[in-house]
Amino acid sequence: MADRLFAAPDTGPHADPRSGSRTGPRGGRAAWAAALLATLTVVPAAAFALPDTTLNVVDDAGAALGLGPGGLRGLLRATGLSLPALLLAVPPAAVAARRLPARAVLLAGLLCLAAGVLAAPLADSVPLVAAVRAAQGAGAGVALPAALVLVWERRSALLTALWAGTLAAALLAVMPLALAAVPMSGATPDPVPWHTALAPRSEPVLAALAAALLCLVLRERGRDALPPLRHAERGQLVLPLVPAAGFAFLALMTTYDWSSGGQLVVAGVALFALVGLALVGSRDATAGSPLGCAVVMVTAGLFGYPVTAPLAGLAAAAAPERGTPPAAPFAAAALAALLGALLTVRLPRAAARTAVLTGHGLVVTGVLLGLAVDATGAPWALLLPLVPLGAGLGAALAASLRGAGVGAALFGLSLCFPAVLTGQLLVLSLQVGQLERAAPATEAQRLYGLLAGYRLWLVVAGVLVLALTAAWARAARAARAANVPDPWDG
Repeated sequence: MADRLFAAPDTGPHADPRSGSRTGPRGGRAAWAAALLATLTVVPAAAFALPDTTLNVVDDAGAALGLGPGGLRGLLRATGLSLPALLLAVPPAAVAARRLPARAVLLAGLLCLAAGVLAAPLADSVPLVAAVRAAQGAGAGVALPAALVLVWERRSALLTALWAGTLAAALLAVMPLALAAVPMSGATPDPVPWHTALAPRSEPVLAALAAALLCLVLRERGRDALPPLRHAERGQLVLPLVPAAGFAFLALMTTYDWSSGGQLVVAGVALFALVGLALVGSRDATAGSPLGCAVVMVTAGLFGYPVTAPLAGLAAAAAPERGTPPAAPFAAAALAALLGALLTVRLPRAAARTAVLTGHGLVVTGVLLGLAVDATGAPWALLLPLVPLGAGLGAALAASLRGAGVGAALFGLSLCFPAVLTGQLLVLSLQVGQLERAAPATEAQRLYGLLAGYRLWLVVAGVLVLALTAAWARAARAARAANVPDPWDG
């Protein structure tokens, strides 16, 4: 076969794939190709619900909607609803994708996402803006676990690695792509319509819809590849919903003039809760994984988008004549994430744990190099931190998923986007704290304050990577102690 086939620990015994048994791994070429297209299109389309570039057009938006200073704060609060909606949608959508046909759940999520994207130009009030952004986040949160289940049905190590690499690449590159569509104010002779910030790119959503329809057409007949959802798995999948809801509520509350210190406290409590959930889940035979994929999902969420999104903003602010960040470094990071993930496909069983550790080491290297280079300097310098960061996240995520069942993978995914929100709250509160301390009077001073806050975030990130590496080792030991089976054994 073109790639190694594996059986997840919670999918039960399977016949030899060469026997042609209906209980063996399902390898229809058409269905495999459809799952591949869904992986390469759905994950990026869902990731485009994350960026919020409204600040670049906030004056035009305020003028069009007739908003004062207080109204502008409400507008920014409304445009930030997509990420909370996304993280709240993932756990129930994971249960739905296991109980119902995953293709139908995927199509429903993409239709919701497309409705939010296509309705963006029609939003002529703050409540409608909030509805549009919430629909985008909810649709993305429904589509992501459904796409993951489709990949798991193929039981292909190659497809799993591509899914992991695509997720890491999307988290790294989505903000630069959004800023390319919505450059900073005054950078272009023709101003960008402010509605563009609500949905910077519609093409990925249309491509994902086409792939979802193709999955419906090319689906394999007969019994599903995965067993029915069990009560224990359903309980594990909805476990993150309550803390995620509480954190999303607190994150929204911090936008009501909370101090930067208060925001840091909320982010710290949320991070502690996420790591605790990942460690607890690692001891469970359903949500656990011998390679601790839940902890690695937290790593990917915490050091993907929250590291590259503010970096892209700083690079764009440093080039006001262009108003966008350089594309090459972020494209290289996305490519490194894909290659890092693909390099894990043929690794022997014993090397998967080394790959996770190596990935975390590369993340640490990228963070340290980020401290050593000037984020507002030459574009080529951004390659130094971004390439190892991308390669590390892709390799660690793909290697950790090799030891996971579908329940463990979905449980990890439900922790990934709360980690994204945690990282965003950390870096923004640190930057705001630096601005409050410096009280900048010029644009150059403001840029320097933002850069100082970002550097402080990198220091914090370096410490957190080391802490998460230790947590991953503990999660892996807990899974082995709890006799969580390794799908590569036997």
